[in-house]
Parts: sequence; C-alpha cells; structure tokens
Amino acid sequence: MIAQNIGFWIIAVLMIVAALRVVTTNNVVHAALWLVVVLAGAAGQYILLAAEFVAITQVLVYIGAVMVLFLFGTMLTRARIGAESDLNNSYKKLGIPVGLIMLVAMGLALTRSFGAEKLPDSAKVVSTQEVSDQIFGPYLLPFWALSFVLLAAVIGAIVLARKD
Repeated sequence: MIAQNIGFWIIAVLMIVAALRVVTTNNVVHAALWLVVVLAGAAGQYILLAAEFVAITQVLVYIGAVMVLFLFGTMLTRARIGAESDLNNSYKKLGIPVGLIMLVAMGLALTRSFGAEKLPDSAKVVSTQEVSDQIFGPYLLPFWALSFVLLAAVIGAIVLARKD
C-alpha cells in the first residue's frame, strides 16, 4: 500500500504543476499540451485504483479525441500560434480571491456532504462489462450527441481556416 500512496502523490503533484501551467502559460498550444499531462495523470490515478477500463477510456476519449480535436481546431484557425501578451487582463486581483473563496466553498460542501461516511472495508470486483453497461446504458445518447458537437467544432474550424 505504501508504493501506491507514493505513486498517488507523485502523479498528484505532477497534475497540480501541469494544471497551474495550463492557466499560466501564454501559448495556447502549450496550454493544451499541459492539459494532456493533467488528463494523463488522471488516467494514471485510475490505474492506481485498478480501474483499467476507465483509464483506457480516459486516454482514448480525452487525450486521443478531445485534445487532438482541440489542437486541430486551434491550428486550423487564423489565430496567431505562440505567446500572446494581450490575452492577460487586469482582473487577476479579483480572480485570485474569488478562486480561493470557491475552493473553500467546495471544500466545505464536500466535508459536510461526506464527512462521516467511510469507504467499505471489502472491495467488490466489478467487471468491465458492468462498468460499460453503467456508462453507456443511460448515457449513450449524450455520448452520441457529443460526437455531433465535436463534428461541428471541426467543421467550424475548417470554415474559419479556409481562404475566402
């Protein structure tokens, strides 16, 4: 169990650093690549939880599809790729306290909602078929609708990128 805890903290620290780089970098492509690191860290955490199916789904759907689509759309637009200093605004002084207040509110909500509950002592092994049935059973229509949203984003990027 000690090795699993060490792995958790290594991945968690890497995810926190990458998440901070997502919001602090001035380059949109670099921000997307740092987001890939965060999403890969989430897949690593799923591996530590012995949820391999969810980890592979995380890699295929988020890293493999959504991030590639995001980078594809970014590179097809006519926007300048690289550091853009004019993206920063003057609301940092307001944003930091609001973010901290939201962090405290989320922490309070989580501790008040789950404060006295404990995880069960015995873990039940769940098959991949059960997990997929729970995910794709009631949520098949939203997954299907998401594919049309992603298709619309690609078509929009192509329309924006083409020469008139």
